[in-house]
Amino acid sequence: MKRRHLLHLLAGVPAMALLPACGKRKPSANALGPEARVLALGDSLTFGYGAPPEASWPVKLAGLTGWQVENAGVNGDTSEGALQRLPGLLAASSYDAILIGIGGNDMLRGVPASATRANLAALIEQARAHTTHVAVLATPAPDAMRAAVGSLSDAPFYEEVAKAGQALLVADVYSSVLSDASLRSDRIHANARGYEKVAQLLADRFESAGWR
Repeated sequence: MKRRHLLHLLAGVPAMALLPACGKRKPSANALGPEARVLALGDSLTFGYGAPPEASWPVKLAGLTGWQVENAGVNGDTSEGALQRLPGLLAASSYDAILIGIGGNDMLRGVPASATRANLAALIEQARAHTTHVAVLATPAPDAMRAAVGSLSDAPFYEEVAKAGQALLVADVYSSVLSDASLRSDRIHANARGYEKVAQLLADRFESAGWR
């Protein structure tokens, strides 16, 4: 009896109202607006070394998302250098999201991992005081052998600091691109196609995280 009553009620409901939301996904409350201001803080991988300026991943990401992405990548920069630069950047402008991709040069120069972790933690803390949308882009640990066979992997401390600082971890983006020799300009930098791939992977990850 109850089942017949339910079917009777459903019969009066428009068919479209019964369809699952399989079309366009409802925007997340966490989503950034189409013209959000985004700071990309990093080193040569953010700068786009090895490709023309217009081929850097911040430029490509802006094209994919509509966001206004400021490229604050500096060739050769370290986590300590980024930590010194960030206060001035935040004082000069307001950002809806901050993407932190730094630490590769620390590893190349033999900076203790503990120092890099501490600097990353401080960067995340400052960024989160500015906006809740903070992402950490993991950089692969330098390993010529693993690069040669196409199996680079992220340095483990990125996951640790991102989790502790409540930041979004973006893993396996740089490592997957730099593992592919056809996407590199040299052994540690991407080429134009590589940076385009980075941007696409980032756009996909941010969509999965509800940022888009």
